[in-house]
Amino acid sequence: MRALKLEDLPHYKWSDYQNWEGSWELIEGVPYAMSPAPSIEHQTISQNIAFQLSDALKNCKRCRALLPVDWKINDETVVQPDNLVVCGEIEGQYLKKTPAIIFEILSPSTAKKDTGIKFDLYQQEGVAYYVIVNPIDSVAKIYRLTQDGRLIKKKDAQNDQFQFEIEDCQLNFDFSKIWNEK
Repeated sequence: MRALKLEDLPHYKWSDYQNWEGSWELIEGVPYAMSPAPSIEHQTISQNIAFQLSDALKNCKRCRALLPVDWKINDETVVQPDNLVVCGEIEGQYLKKTPAIIFEILSPSTAKKDTGIKFDLYQQEGVAYYVIVNPIDSVAKIYRLTQDGRLIKKKDAQNDQFQFEIEDCQLNFDFSKIWNEK
């Protein structure tokens, strides 16, 4: 029996993606279902992140916090980060520019993709900060893009504060405020 190769799999594009029902991501032409829906804990953490980002950016005229939105990187790659910060003008129904900060909240169905494929993708696309939030152990791994284009871990945050420096804004973020009280 012949082994299955990547070129044997269906390859999709933005035009296909736009017609799909449900929540999907498309990475290098490969579709990823975003189901089941995120857990209540995941949604609570995301809401806490969104609230804090919005509050911290209220005096920053160039940047704003967003919840999941299509980020079309190219015709074969469209992702929906859990929480993100975008600086500069935003036009259209989907994001076309690289976010300054991305938060991904791990869940059993997305953890491998978030820590592998998406990590590499965000690094390649020049995301300044990538934060991988693990609800199980209440740790957020904060990565910062270096001058040579690599995401390097800056901190494992639990109940810590961290200052993100983006554009002309400094965003003080308190990780102790994102965890779901159990």
